[in-house]
Amino acid sequence: VYIPQADQVGSLLEGPGAKRDQKPFTLPKLSSTQHELVQKAKKYAFEQSIKSVLVKQTIAHQQQQMQNFQTTVQRQQALALMCRIYVGSINFEIKEDTIKQAFIPFGPIKSVNLSWDPVTNKHKGFAFIEYEIPEAAQLALEQMNSVMIGGRNIKVGRPSNMPQAQPIIEQLATEAKNHNRIYIASIHHDLTENDIQSVFEAFGKIVNCKLATETGKPGKHKGYGFIEFDSQQAAQDAVTSMNLFDLGGQYLRVGRAITPPDALQPMAGPGTLPTAAAVAAAAVTAKITAMDAQEQIKSLAPPGVAKPMSLGNSPSLSSSPVPPPGVVAPVPVPPVSVVVPQLGSAGIVTTTALGMVMPPAVEGVPGIVPTAVVAPTGLGVVAPVPVPTSIPVAMPAMIPLPPQDKEKELKKEEEDKKKKADEDSTQTLDQQENMKISGTNARHMVMQKLMRKTECKVMVLRNMVGPEDLDSELENEVTDECGKYGNVNRVIIYQEKQSEEEDAEIIVKIFVEFTAQSEVEKACAALNGRYFAGRIVTAEKYDEDMFNANDLSG
Repeated sequence: VYIPQADQVGSLLEGPGAKRDQKPFTLPKLSSTQHELVQKAKKYAFEQSIKSVLVKQTIAHQQQQMQNFQTTVQRQQALALMCRIYVGSINFEIKEDTIKQAFIPFGPIKSVNLSWDPVTNKHKGFAFIEYEIPEAAQLALEQMNSVMIGGRNIKVGRPSNMPQAQPIIEQLATEAKNHNRIYIASIHHDLTENDIQSVFEAFGKIVNCKLATETGKPGKHKGYGFIEFDSQQAAQDAVTSMNLFDLGGQYLRVGRAITPPDALQPMAGPGTLPTAAAVAAAAVTAKITAMDAQEQIKSLAPPGVAKPMSLGNSPSLSSSPVPPPGVVAPVPVPPVSVVVPQLGSAGIVTTTALGMVMPPAVEGVPGIVPTAVVAPTGLGVVAPVPVPTSIPVAMPAMIPLPPQDKEKELKKEEEDKKKKADEDSTQTLDQQENMKISGTNARHMVMQKLMRKTECKVMVLRNMVGPEDLDSELENEVTDECGKYGNVNRVIIYQEKQSEEEDAEIIVKIFVEFTAQSEVEKACAALNGRYFAGRIVTAEKYDEDMFNANDLSG
């Protein structure tokens, strides 16, 4: 049934509460106790905001420092490897002094390590040389390979652990290409930087010429240096023309630089700020963040509702929000990251029992020195603002670990000790020489390393065939025969010429690489002394270090 809407007639009457909406809503007047609580809440919120920003700055600074430290360590390890070279096929009558004298023209040598055999009391025919700079090692590698010393052609190469640092080495080489630098060695001690510069400036404009000086001896150089040209062509011409040039009775050794100028210098960390600047940055950041939060609240507040004042203005009694009696309501402040490299002169960062990172200790807040905070004014002038000297900090109590967690911690420590004991010695020669042994654990680890026997997985067969017996089937025959004693990785047939004469005798050696030392021992016991094609075969173990370095002359 359709019922029509009745017409409204008569006067409009105002009901209860109708006039209340016509007046703006105002907060009731605060008592002195409530006003004091509001001020404490605002102060507490501001102090907590400063502390939060400081903690985040400290954590970010720690992460940056750790990243810089790891990068520096990797670069130093790569540079140490680049300074080392391997020298093989050394005559057994040659001593360490002869090797050092042959390689010292390329740059200052830090150490020469000959591998000695305690049974024969002679070296094993190979050595490791460590230079002070990578350019010297690279120059020796290029110019000394296959040079005859003591009646034998020596072999010069890189150590077998070189590929581990290949990415960083390639990065250093890329950085070096941005500088047109050359390396000069074997410079006469009476020549000066001006003398060297006058000789090399004929190839092009010289940007920098620097000779390495002796420590504690002003005016004396170490016999090597670097020259940087303004063009790549000038550097290339200088290397081509001046290498092995007789200057002052000594033959210069010249090559391209393979590292940037600052490679051997320790990388500087980020710049540090004083404590006052760090606190000021945190205070200003917290204040601006609070003001932004207040602006957002203002934009979202409905009409007719009192809007809260910002932290920068003096709050009035009528406009301050009233919390319940006895409750402190801090103002929420969104976190903002401001990176400050270092806080305080000591720069010590403490960690609580629960893993919370706190800045260095100060009155009230660990890491905050009571000082003036720099705050921006309306005219862009920096004005000091006093920082509260007492900030309550609740330190977490030490929580004992349950028995299961204790067992996990003990197991983790034992695993870490085993990993450290099993690590291979990849240190530089200088670190090995200056190694210190302290504590029972360190001595036990060193004794284990000394007692560890090096496995040999390579066997060499001598006097098995002559040069006239070599054919394409020999490798397969040796693989099949040696496969009876274990898994064969590869077989290498090597012809060694005994001298440089054309009609010199050629000896054929056959190297067989197994997967385990026990297989090598079985093969040597079975094949040594056997007859093959009218010859008595000699089967014995071969030094694995020499084999990995492609030195088959032993």
